[in-house]
Amino acid sequence: MAQPLSLLGESDAMRQVRSLIAQVAPTDISVLILGESGTGKELVARHLHGLSSRRAKPMLTVNCGAIPEGIFESEVFGHERGAFTGADKERLGYFELANGGSILLDEVGETPIASQVKLLRVLESGEFMRVGSSKVRKVNVRVLAATNRDLSLAVASGQFRQDLYYRLKTVTIAVPPLRERQDDIPVLANHFLKDFCRRNQIPTPTFASDALRTLREQYWPGNVRELRNTVETIATLERGTGEVTAEMVRRNLSGTIQPGLLPVRIEQSPDVLERELIVRMLLDLRREVTEVKVLLKTAIEQAQDQNRLSHEAASTKLEDMEREQIRRTLGEFGGNRRKTAKALGIGERTLYRKLKEYELI
Repeated sequence: MAQPLSLLGESDAMRQVRSLIAQVAPTDISVLILGESGTGKELVARHLHGLSSRRAKPMLTVNCGAIPEGIFESEVFGHERGAFTGADKERLGYFELANGGSILLDEVGETPIASQVKLLRVLESGEFMRVGSSKVRKVNVRVLAATNRDLSLAVASGQFRQDLYYRLKTVTIAVPPLRERQDDIPVLANHFLKDFCRRNQIPTPTFASDALRTLREQYWPGNVRELRNTVETIATLERGTGEVTAEMVRRNLSGTIQPGLLPVRIEQSPDVLERELIVRMLLDLRREVTEVKVLLKTAIEQAQDQNRLSHEAASTKLEDMEREQIRRTLGEFGGNRRKTAKALGIGERTLYRKLKEYELI
């Protein structure tokens, strides 16, 4: 099977993703695919399906965030005739349509909380009931899920069921953002350029070395999708040139922010930029506060579950409990900060700040 576009590249990050896909694809185990918007989570799911024994059967994608809450169960599980006003005939839901194949629950974090228990039942037993029916139906479907949300935070805030979260994340595949696989950008850019020109029957230029260097320097908040759109824009607007230069790239970046933030070529006023930077800083601050709250809550719950709190420990300051939790988890993962941050449910930047604050490094 040909590699999906987002899986092109020889960076260590993508080698690990491909290796994990190869290991779990032949099984029926559920997989949670994590990644920012535009990284190619759906393509990873299709690769999993294409390498499985189910590849001759359909793979359906359900955008959980695009289905209104009132009709979610009807769309996913189907309904009987007369189940509600307007239901003039029975309807098969996505799970029945995907029977024997795979189903991708895209943006699964947006699933209505009331419907999550039914998803859990399908995952555990393959059983469900259509809306308006008391008959239990059974399907054989492999469930894949994708999200750009931190589901552990959604669980902590009561927006996502903990049992469903742990059932979905039997195996987790984290698709890295494009900025963490810069060495793959030239490969992707050249592929997108050749593919677009071939499909549109126009001459195919080449990228100058400084043009590829300029592409590598971008932050790419939209990831692979944004890179592809940028390359296609360049191929369209700079048609007739034998070589794409750095200036042509910069001319068609549409305000993409480089890592250094300033100076950048952005068609916005200073006032607008200042407001955007302030909003970004406030969002980062809110996220860090939430992460710290989750960390403290987890530390307290674990201590209570293990019955280790003596009267003296109960009076210990929260800061001491947090320090001990970080120190112990860091030791369990041999000093690996990425794995430690993931286990604690916080970002690596927050973990690094805490390590310095508690003099653990």
